[in-house]
Amino acid sequence: MKQLKIKGVYKSFGKKNLLEDISFELKTGEILGVFGRNGSGKSSLLKMIFGTLPANHIQIKIDSEIIPVSEIIPRQLISYLPQDSFLPKGMTVRNVIPLFCDEEEKQNKVFYAPGVSKFDSVKVGKLSLGQLRYLEILLIGSLDHPFLMLDEPFTMLEPLYIELIKELLLKLKEQKGILLTDHYYAHVLEVTDANFLLKDGIKQDIFSKKDLYENGYISS
Repeated sequence: MKQLKIKGVYKSFGKKNLLEDISFELKTGEILGVFGRNGSGKSSLLKMIFGTLPANHIQIKIDSEIIPVSEIIPRQLISYLPQDSFLPKGMTVRNVIPLFCDEEEKQNKVFYAPGVSKFDSVKVGKLSLGQLRYLEILLIGSLDHPFLMLDEPFTMLEPLYIELIKELLLKLKEQKGILLTDHYYAHVLEVTDANFLLKDGIKQDIFSKKDLYENGYISS
């Protein structure tokens, strides 16, 4: 079991403080959900951990080792699914898979994952949004990174692929620690072991749907 510790995240844009002293822990075998309204800093938090957005301050520790942000990507410690697709649109699914999976066993896990055979000959640019997000999570989930971050894995997807992704995440968490954020709160609550809300730059622990209501994230 590995443990990811994020401590003291601060981020400001000019005079506006986006995040103030955000800290949390995530272990392999767990899924942690992050809630927050648009502009609350959810995506920025993931980008700062991944190293594609500079933080005013952030400490990242895996087990007892402090990891510089610059080493997250080259050391393959955390994989990241951004909101925007990163796959080449002109390639077919069956040709994209080997770009991420260099071992035949890993390729087969993606090829033979539930539902993939229905679109494996389709070009990436022609996939539905559900097919695309499912494929992307299968691909980055096949990497050896112990931690996985997902930015809006459910938003605007067909119900079939939402269910496939939830099943996939529960399987992936057997080996990985997963951090995810999505406005489809009911689906998040179904798969997570713990959750927190970002509001006015502060972290608030969430234990139930009632907490989301009481913190003004959802209406009654």
